[in-house]
Amino acid sequence: MQFKTIQGVEVPEIGLGTNRLIGREGENTIKLALNLGYRHIDTAQSYKNEREVGEAIKRSHIDREEIFLTTKIWHTHLEKEDVLKVAENSLRELDTPYVDLLLIHWPNPDVDVEKTLEAFLSLRDQGKALNIGVANFPLKMLKELNEELAAPIFCNQVEYHPFLSQFDLLDYTAEHDLLFTAYSPLAQAKVMEEPLLKELGEKYGKSPAQIALRWLIEQEQVVAIPKASSEEHLKENIDVYDFALEDDDFYAIDDLDKSTRIIDPDFAPEWDK
Repeated sequence: MQFKTIQGVEVPEIGLGTNRLIGREGENTIKLALNLGYRHIDTAQSYKNEREVGEAIKRSHIDREEIFLTTKIWHTHLEKEDVLKVAENSLRELDTPYVDLLLIHWPNPDVDVEKTLEAFLSLRDQGKALNIGVANFPLKMLKELNEELAAPIFCNQVEYHPFLSQFDLLDYTAEHDLLFTAYSPLAQAKVMEEPLLKELGEKYGKSPAQIALRWLIEQEQVVAIPKASSEEHLKENIDVYDFALEDDDFYAIDDLDKSTRIIDPDFAPEWDK
């Protein structure tokens, strides 16, 4: 595993997205990932699996300090008192005194974000969230937090894969030393059918998924959190460190059509459609 260093903090470049990893089966998958070498685990209040994540960490017998653990607070719970209550519940479910990163899962224009940030900063000051950030924030809203409100934002987590452009956000995160976490980095397996990625996979002796992940982590500030449930795919997703893309191949992926958003538009809050 290799790391990106953001604001002096080391973050493993490949993490495990845990959405829909629930119950005993989900817990066993998370534990297996940790035993295979994953040290970056991403969950959320809305995934309803924080207890499974906590149990998997405990059963893995890996020191908590070695794991970069992220959770997120849903957009309906961003009032100050709600944030504090939900965060405490997440810590109980995860059975940990702190998370490495706490995120606003989606923006909510009906809630005063300054009040939300007060709660996040309180949790950070208490050592319960070592870093704070956001997810699914467009550039305009990220700038508002980072510049107008001078919030100590560490990360923006957004959908990003070879079929979706996020170049403006990437430039901004690089300029301000923010972590850029790519979720759905394999476009929910659509990368497996892309002819260019197949061709490059043959060239490098890798799968199209590995080519896509390599393209992501070769970018400044970017880490990726692919979801996987089988041992084969868990191993495959972290086996991306024995090759590097040639410049022409990297830019060929850059040149793919970037207009495909995977997330269900009915799931996204109204303002992000």
